[in-house]
Amino acid sequence: MPGPGAAALALPLLALPLLALPPAPPPTLPRPHGPRRVLQKEAQFNTTYADWVDADLLNIYAFNHSVCRNRTEGVRVSVNVLSDHKDLPVLFVVRQKEAVVSFQVPLILRGLYQRKYAYQEVSRTLCQPQTKAEVETQHFYVDVSTLSLNASYKLRVTRVENFVLRTNERFSFNATAAQPQYFKYEFPEGVDSVIVKVTSAMAFPCSVISIQDILCPVYDLDNNVAFIGMYQTMTKKAAITVQKKDFPSNSFYVVVVVKTEDEACGGALPYYPLSKDAAPDEPVDQHNRQKMLEVMVSPAITSEAYVSSVLFCLGIFLSFYILTLVIACWESCRQQKRKGLLAAMDSPSLDTASLLGHARSIPDYFLGHSPYDSYGYGSFGNGSSGSTEGVTDSMGSAEVPYGYVGERSLENVASRPRLDSLSSVEEDDYDTLADIDYDKNVIRTKQYLCVADLARKDKRVLRKKYQIYFWNIATIAVFYALPVIQLVITYQTVVNVTGNQDICYYNFLCAHPLGNLSAFNNILSNLGYVLLGLLFLLIILQREINYNRALMRNDAHALECGIPKHFGLFYAMGTALMMEGLLSACYHVCPNYTNFQFDTSFMYMIAGLCMLKLYQKRHPDINASAYSAYACLALVIFFSVVGVVFGKGNTAFWIVFSVIHIVATLLLSTQLYYMGRWKLDSGILRRILHVLYTDCVRQCSGPMYVDRMVLLVMGNIINWSLAAYGLIVRPNDFASYLLAIGICNLLLYFAFYIIMKLRSGERIKLIPLLCIIGTSVVWGFALFFFFQGLSTWQKTPAESREHNRDCILLDFFDDHDIWHFLSSIAMFGSFLVLLTLDDDLDCVQRDKIYVF
Repeated sequence: MPGPGAAALALPLLALPLLALPPAPPPTLPRPHGPRRVLQKEAQFNTTYADWVDADLLNIYAFNHSVCRNRTEGVRVSVNVLSDHKDLPVLFVVRQKEAVVSFQVPLILRGLYQRKYAYQEVSRTLCQPQTKAEVETQHFYVDVSTLSLNASYKLRVTRVENFVLRTNERFSFNATAAQPQYFKYEFPEGVDSVIVKVTSAMAFPCSVISIQDILCPVYDLDNNVAFIGMYQTMTKKAAITVQKKDFPSNSFYVVVVVKTEDEACGGALPYYPLSKDAAPDEPVDQHNRQKMLEVMVSPAITSEAYVSSVLFCLGIFLSFYILTLVIACWESCRQQKRKGLLAAMDSPSLDTASLLGHARSIPDYFLGHSPYDSYGYGSFGNGSSGSTEGVTDSMGSAEVPYGYVGERSLENVASRPRLDSLSSVEEDDYDTLADIDYDKNVIRTKQYLCVADLARKDKRVLRKKYQIYFWNIATIAVFYALPVIQLVITYQTVVNVTGNQDICYYNFLCAHPLGNLSAFNNILSNLGYVLLGLLFLLIILQREINYNRALMRNDAHALECGIPKHFGLFYAMGTALMMEGLLSACYHVCPNYTNFQFDTSFMYMIAGLCMLKLYQKRHPDINASAYSAYACLALVIFFSVVGVVFGKGNTAFWIVFSVIHIVATLLLSTQLYYMGRWKLDSGILRRILHVLYTDCVRQCSGPMYVDRMVLLVMGNIINWSLAAYGLIVRPNDFASYLLAIGICNLLLYFAFYIIMKLRSGERIKLIPLLCIIGTSVVWGFALFFFFQGLSTWQKTPAESREHNRDCILLDFFDDHDIWHFLSSIAMFGSFLVLLTLDDDLDCVQRDKIYVF
């Protein structure tokens, strides 16, 4: 067994191959030639030291200054390295009592895609340690070292003027990426929150505003400013509301950093020069990338302002409840005055002209005038007062013009055979007979239709059919709202934890926090939708109760007169208005690109439900079912999401959407023109060619349904124009563009309905007339405030803040809050118009009410 001597002999043998290897190349970095020299100098403030340093020398500059407990002074270190040794920078280390700050020059900061930017001039403000003594002399040292053979530099230490910001006083300063600035603010007595406003006349270079606690170190470089506190990017405007409770020291730093690139603020990336001789990671010198800014700190609103604003908001909308109660009492008084005539005549009637639909004691013609005298439409039959013929025989000729040729007494109407079968509650039972389908074709294709022709189905069946609208939207609301609330709470939590205020697109100049909410005022202003939606539901409930009581009394007016009463769509509209308020409030918890549909989804539903209700008034039997209606609305919301995500600048999307828009318009026009009596199958083209040949080639005949054709032609012109506008202009806000399409169609149909109602000799009563006028005025003011555009998530957060403006109402609400107030009132008024528009027909027989 070999011993230790053998091992010792083997070591030199193993070392022989290593000695034969070539020597390693010397290191590229210079090494000290001898012991390193340390040169310490007593230095003074406001003195420029032009000096040099190399690998064998360490320069130390010793400073001292007096620190007072009740006075804060800023100290700023500025250096400029004159030598051009990018690979051998000069290191500056500032040693203080409680902190150490170090940086190298050239200072290398990285941008997007790891681009490097070099800065030769660097200035840093030193963190100020706290002192408990009245006056204390503190020392700090600036160490300068390098591995370069020789590096010259300039060093200057100064006191910062106006380091402590004063309330309501503006202060201007300059900043660069390598020369950031920060200032201190102390809360005055009695001030619980302040708003820090920073402005600049120049949009670029992009900068970052940060609010940080009084801690060392201060994060004041582009690569670390987001590590602590609250921050937001800025072009021309920035505003951050700061609450005293969040800072135990009752003070904070306002930090301003200029970014190396403008991409975060919506600017273009700088040209990155590359040459054959340059290395891919060669730093770029940005020269003088400087920005002039102005900062001002002003007190925010007090807690009393919160209370007064909440009371103001409640007072506005609760006044509508009081007004409704006054109208109900007034209507009750009218009813009491007519009870005597009712007892004398013994003729019960129903008058739903009032807002709440109370029963009226006596028809108008019992008071000396006929309710039909002023009408220019009417029955198309022979006018016999005792006629009991079916609806299919009520038209003697298709060419009979509008106008009454006779009147039927309500006594005979009450004894007339019912047109709807009461033996079954299934709607399909009516359609099982073979001759009924033919009967539909006869009835619905007549040139002139009356409401009785399209109100033939069982009322109980239709009531259940339209109640599905309410139950469906209630179900949609629950399943939609719960995840939305959870999501926006998460958004708000992320904002509060990270401090990144670029996540949410508030109007920061008028964003008042409360608790964990950053913009309570934008949420409070949505209260009107909820309260007025609830009031509308109560009005509908009262109307339905009065109507059901009239039916139980077998009131002839309720049974055979007026527009058929179906309340399901009204309940759905009220629920949609309340949900619009809830989801709009959720959206404004943190408005941004990813949750915009929360604010618009139920707007589409409200527009669609209003059009359906307007159509249902005179077409109760053939109105769309809840399932198909909500399926179409879901398709609209789907296109809204797709358009916002993929539609910006996408030509293919706009072509596809425009084609779908035009095709859908044509299909709906055909459905409305033929009252649903057409089929979309393989023979559709053959039938279209046949109609064109017979009506245009063989003989030139006009449309059979002139009024419907006028409406549909106008609708197609508007929709084709909107489709062309979208295809040519390609608006950035696709959600608003889609909503504009729905609103334009609703307004067109509503205007057509009003014109045709007046053209048919009908009249508009006082309450709906006042609602129309008042609602139109309120809509005008509401749209004015809507188009002010206080923020937009279509741009970067910094660009969006350029649109921010101060509060204009009670120092609490901004323009968009007023839009919430006025639009909720306008929507409520629009619903009342739909509810009361045809109250003048409550004493008119349905076979004398014209369909249009």
